[in-house]
Amino acid sequence: MKKVAVVDYGMGNLRSVTQAVMHVAEGTGVEVVWARTPQEVMDAERVVLPGQGGMRDCMRELHDSGMFDAVMHAAAHKPLMGVCVGMQMLLDHSEELDTPCLGLIPGEVDKFDLAGQMQADGSRFKVPQMGWNRVWQTGGQDAATRHPVWGDVPDGSYFYFVHSYYARPSDARHSAGETDYGQRFSCAIARDNIFATQFHPEKSAEHGLALYRNFLHWNP
Repeated sequence: MKKVAVVDYGMGNLRSVTQAVMHVAEGTGVEVVWARTPQEVMDAERVVLPGQGGMRDCMRELHDSGMFDAVMHAAAHKPLMGVCVGMQMLLDHSEELDTPCLGLIPGEVDKFDLAGQMQADGSRFKVPQMGWNRVWQTGGQDAATRHPVWGDVPDGSYFYFVHSYYARPSDARHSAGETDYGQRFSCAIARDNIFATQFHPEKSAEHGLALYRNFLHWNP
């Protein structure tokens, strides 16, 4: 049986993510493992890396849990999906407490600087961004140019965000989706066998579940 591991290193929204992935895997022949050991990550054919909280805490717990090497191996050899801070961790460095990250996709993680900026309704932008926002897929609805994990998800669909920091990949080709919150920024990044989102697919209703479903069948 094919296995997908949701990595438990102590810093992710594990229950919600695992339940969402289990829901879309039902009846597909894919076993979903709430991976609490490095061996469970090594044994899986694909890996989901969630994350929430502070970047420095996430990076420390990834090392202290013993999961670091298994995650790095997965990132080099099998499909890997990062979620929220699990996406930010893939970049080189975070402005949050000057924290080195995994360096799997070149780029930085910056904090929103929206002081004094006003939204269309006249209210001030708040940090963190919390709530639903539209996501514009790189390549739009052209299947030849947009990332295959988007599948049939319509361009401009809404997804659920909770974050104070955002990804700034060095190479625009690694941006798979963008959204606007006081500025345009990358909310989905991808490289080779890696796809990741800043928003929470598990909190994003049918379109979020579609992303997890597409990831289970993606063959990079």
